[in-house]
Amino acid sequence: MRRLRRVLHLDGLRDDRGMAMAMVIIFGMVIVVMVTTSLTVATSGLRKADNDQDWNGALSAAYAGIQDYQARLANDTGYTQYGNPDAQYTTKNASAGTVRLPTEANPAFGTGVSGTWATVPSSGDSAKYRYEVDNHRYLVDGTIKIRATGKVGNSVRSVTASVRQQGFIDFLYFSDYEIQDPQLSGKSATTCARYAYAGRPATGCNEIAFGSGDVIAGPAHSNDTMRICQATFSTSVTTSWKPASGKTYAAVDSNNNSCTGQQFPTGTTQPGFESSIDMPATNAQQKRETRTDLRTDVPRPGCLYTGPTDVQFTVVDGVGKMIVKSPYTRQTRWAGDDASAIASTQSTDQPCGEPGTGTGKLGSANGATVPVPDNNLIYVQNVPSAKTDQNYTSTSALPATCNQGNGVGYPLAGETAPTFASSSAPCAYGSRNGDAFVKGKLQGKLTIASENYLYATGNITYNDASSDVLGLTATNAVWVWNPVGTSTTSYDCGSYWYPRTCTSTTNGALLGDTNREIDAAVISVAHTFGVQNYDKGGLRGTLTVKGAIAQKFRGIVSSGDNGYIKKYQYDSRLKYLSPPKFLNPVTTTYGITTVGEVAAAYRADGGNR
Repeated sequence: MRRLRRVLHLDGLRDDRGMAMAMVIIFGMVIVVMVTTSLTVATSGLRKADNDQDWNGALSAAYAGIQDYQARLANDTGYTQYGNPDAQYTTKNASAGTVRLPTEANPAFGTGVSGTWATVPSSGDSAKYRYEVDNHRYLVDGTIKIRATGKVGNSVRSVTASVRQQGFIDFLYFSDYEIQDPQLSGKSATTCARYAYAGRPATGCNEIAFGSGDVIAGPAHSNDTMRICQATFSTSVTTSWKPASGKTYAAVDSNNNSCTGQQFPTGTTQPGFESSIDMPATNAQQKRETRTDLRTDVPRPGCLYTGPTDVQFTVVDGVGKMIVKSPYTRQTRWAGDDASAIASTQSTDQPCGEPGTGTGKLGSANGATVPVPDNNLIYVQNVPSAKTDQNYTSTSALPATCNQGNGVGYPLAGETAPTFASSSAPCAYGSRNGDAFVKGKLQGKLTIASENYLYATGNITYNDASSDVLGLTATNAVWVWNPVGTSTTSYDCGSYWYPRTCTSTTNGALLGDTNREIDAAVISVAHTFGVQNYDKGGLRGTLTVKGAIAQKFRGIVSSGDNGYIKKYQYDSRLKYLSPPKFLNPVTTTYGITTVGEVAAAYRADGGNR
């Protein structure tokens, strides 16, 4: 205050004159400082709000990029081949040689300072994105990785996402029709092989209900109307039946009797709706993955075996191996009708085993021991009937017989082979059929596909449940092998006055073990997954499936005091990890399996960081 009086030359005054002016100046200065501070704070707040808005908008723009790519895949399944081979993310992940720019320009494929950006719709040209494609694993497991970058103002953010074909392995349980396979029931396929909501009779087609304490511990879907009684669905359950009102399932049992006791996931009271997922007619498309002449589409051909083929997985010194017996295989890969191309491949490379009957060869008593074709596929075909085919064996050398020995040990001695109600069903063990017989501990990633039946002849498990994965596909049924033998016993059934001898026939299990485990994604394209002789041989213990099951028709695993108790568990890895070259639906859709933010890939000017 004294300093202020001196500055204002008030020290010579004896009283307080002039102090009012001093106070005005003091408070005026305070107000100016406060206003200035307020303006500074307000201005910085506006800048922060703008920055926050841009920051959040950049992330939204990046997600818009992922959605744009997903939409393009939905409209054109061939879009998996497109990307910018010069993009940093693409080259870093070894995809530069597997992507190319599309004929119709996509601004989101721009890269670098001079590269283009796509504009987020309705953003007033303020929000932009671009994305980079990594498709180097697409031909192996159907997965594509995308790095999308969004930009608003000077804010830039990036996310990565894994985009994968959605299909049968998204469900623990999948069925096309909720009835027993007409080949097994003997019912008319013309009458019964239709959806309940599309004219199938309410009775007479061997409908199968969920009940008797069934617990479905994973996602479930049926294209048909599901009959549900005392069953528990612990996660999502959907159907392709969409009534105008009322229940989306039938609360009746297999005999059409009303029932209660249904339990659905928390927050739901019935199955949700999901569009029909169409199954292919056969798995023949998988055979294409064993060709040697399609280097672009099939850079790593799998193994082709012909006729009945036995595969036993094992682990030797930490390496995944398989023992393969396939006596009618002549060539393990093919190239259309080009015999020279096949022969050339066979003579220089034998990763699938060497055909022939010599020691260590595919046709020998002990088979051929070869490494598991990791990240690849095995296809077992019927013995071809065309003489020009490299795997042809004449019917004079190999007659078409049923259940009389198929060259790989089936049927067993004393086994009574099962018969089927329909004459159109292939016999259980055909000498020329493409049947695969599989068991053992797998180390690796593999799919086995069979043109006819596929049998699980023992436990099929993973050596490492965190990294190994197996797919099993068959055009016809996938069977849990359960051989039985028939025995006849004579006994006295008469009386003293009328002596008489009677006989009784029993079916006994030929396997000495109990319980069965199958770790795999399983699909029967045209028929069913079930237990062979489910109504014979007594109780067999528990059937554990850790993976996924898809089938055209419902399968049966037990009847009365015979067969197995079900214990099905979904392998949650199948949401993001597919068995290699697995079978996909007729209509392909793509879903995001994983997504997360990463460091920004570009600067605001478009240059790489």
